[in-house]
Amino acid sequence: MHSLLMALLVLLPAAVHAHIAPFTKGMWCLNGSTGNNFNSDDPVLPLYQLEFDQWWMHAVNGCDKRPPNPGDFLELPSGNSVVLELGSNQAFTTLSYGGRFTSDWPNGQEYPDNNSNPSCITSPNLHTQNQSMAAGTALAISYNSDITKVTPENLVVISVAYNTPFKRLATYDIPDGLPPCPEGGCICGWGWIPNGCGEPNMYFSGSRCQVTGNTDKSKSLGVPRPPVWCEGNSTACVKGPKQMLFWHQASGNNIEVSGFDMSGEAKSPAYNAKCGFADGAQNDIFDDSRQAFWSTPLNVLAEFIVLSIP
Repeated sequence: MHSLLMALLVLLPAAVHAHIAPFTKGMWCLNGSTGNNFNSDDPVLPLYQLEFDQWWMHAVNGCDKRPPNPGDFLELPSGNSVVLELGSNQAFTTLSYGGRFTSDWPNGQEYPDNNSNPSCITSPNLHTQNQSMAAGTALAISYNSDITKVTPENLVVISVAYNTPFKRLATYDIPDGLPPCPEGGCICGWGWIPNGCGEPNMYFSGSRCQVTGNTDKSKSLGVPRPPVWCEGNSTACVKGPKQMLFWHQASGNNIEVSGFDMSGEAKSPAYNAKCGFADGAQNDIFDDSRQAFWSTPLNVLAEFIVLSIP
């Protein structure tokens, strides 16, 4: 009991200003930027007004230099779903201390299921008044195994979970028929932009991932475009594959908003319908032109090739 109490006392200071990030075996910065800190909130650090080379892959505190152990991946079951642990500190997940400090909530504490606050929930620091107002989070994939080759232009949002982050466990539906990753796996990104309730920052972290399940090597993902604000006007939303949202940084932003949303609050980009994201698997991400080529009968392709020769 004494050792358990001492561990709790060590955990508390790190949790006071904590926010939220996903913790997986495939993550960059597991056990912190030092590699030996099971009480780490390094990946949780909010990103605000940083230059691109500082916020990208959470380089600001060295997380980009701490890859997962060889063979450790976040597995994405194509055509199924994956559950991520969203925590304010690694200590409050099953990746630390044998999961002794976990609860239904990201900070290891206990709250009623309808946890709500007329102002904002600050414990855990969810940047929302209640679950229905949680802005949404996203999971994205780049078909590169080298993190230095991952860019905003090849990182495609594949799943969105509305009304998250809220509780510790969040479910992300994975599109059916994703192509398999290259040797060495893919690189995935997770992101969140809170809707008010504090500094207008963003959260972004990376994991080494592997597509499993019902894969389809004949498919490929299209080139993602930056999302746009389209609340109340679905025809203005970007269709097809979309980039993650990058906002309120000194450089590298891909969306700008101003004015007020339909509820009268200051606009804040989010992984929900306000920026054209559907809830769940993003099934419009595939390169239709490539898929059409591979599904064309061979005799038609042969005739096309013959006619194309001068």
